[in-house]
Amino acid sequence: MATLISSSFLISSPTSNLPSLSVTSTPRVSLSSSHLSLSYVSLSSSFLTFPAREKRSSLSSFIVKASADEKKKALIINTNSGGHAVIGFYFAKELLGSGHQVTVLTVGEENSDKMKKPPFNRFSEIVNGGGKTVWGDPAEVGKAVEGAAYDVVLDNNGKDLDTVRPVADWAKSCGVKQFLYISSAGIYKPTEEPPHVEGDVVKGDASHVGVEKYLAEIFESWAIFRPQYMIGSGNNKDCEEWFFDRIVRERPVPIPGSGMQLTNISHVRDLSSMLTLAVEKPAAANGNIFNCVSDRAVTLDGMAKLCAQAAGRPIKIVHYDPKAIGIDAKKAFPFRDMHFYAEPRAAKDILGWKGTTNLPEDLKERFEEYVRIGRDKKPMKFELDDKILDSLKVPVAV
Repeated sequence: MATLISSSFLISSPTSNLPSLSVTSTPRVSLSSSHLSLSYVSLSSSFLTFPAREKRSSLSSFIVKASADEKKKALIINTNSGGHAVIGFYFAKELLGSGHQVTVLTVGEENSDKMKKPPFNRFSEIVNGGGKTVWGDPAEVGKAVEGAAYDVVLDNNGKDLDTVRPVADWAKSCGVKQFLYISSAGIYKPTEEPPHVEGDVVKGDASHVGVEKYLAEIFESWAIFRPQYMIGSGNNKDCEEWFFDRIVRERPVPIPGSGMQLTNISHVRDLSSMLTLAVEKPAAANGNIFNCVSDRAVTLDGMAKLCAQAAGRPIKIVHYDPKAIGIDAKKAFPFRDMHFYAEPRAAKDILGWKGTTNLPEDLKERFEEYVRIGRDKKPMKFELDDKILDSLKVPVAV
């Protein structure tokens, strides 16, 4: 049934305090995957395993800025589409702010239509900050960067080994000291004990897994980052905007399942700060996998409510069963319709990272930009929504 809602629902994750061991007993929230609601909370023994090369460091609660002899030359291979593009944009700006030299190689051509969209249409901010932006084919990275040398390379583009291998092999042959890779938290196998933590079982046939294994084999210094969902100015993949689109038009917000499914939504600045710490603490980061996420979970209903709060509008949430209606939830909703969230335990313990994501406040800023660019007045069609609402006999205001 449709209901009017105004409150939010955030779940705080356990504070990370992993000792310098590869096996630890860690409290976890246990959820039944056969139900879409929180079923019980229990303590269980969780075993985290890390690659043999992993080195642990003591907890540090602050970011170390680069000193004169620690300046790095970094190359970011940036995707030209999808939600990950904004990671490279923020990472470049943060590295520049910390005194490092940065070149961003974006896939494709500078004058393509894709470059008219965010974050690419804001690359002048990188140039104005002292960085360099180039375009080209990652398979010919040496040609694209005109033979320049780098200390650090981040591949924020390839999803499979065929795409990443040319970049990795080039970096290896050029003596790059550290290789970082943006993978995905989506490679974890579904679990009866959320959240996903580093060392949990992954899908063996996931293309990112093959890349991770290859990098661990050829580099002496490497680190893997597995992001989930993110928000932030410059993102070109709808997240919070999906909710704002419906809320400002006073449309019901259709959410699959019970709406109590847990997920993780981070501000992209937290992802870039984690990556920057890896650059500035290469010995600590070496050989490790990091969940590149915030340290809080939010329910699907909770995200909708928080967006409504940020917009200062009422919200009407409608729950539905995708299978019963014959709807592909992946096309009708921006998030997975199941419990899917990870925790950044390794980053906290090994890098001394601290998250700053604050959804109630961050979403206010996101809504201000949403209105500023005029998206609240943009004509839109909601064909899948209409099909869902019609099947549920839920009226929609004209």
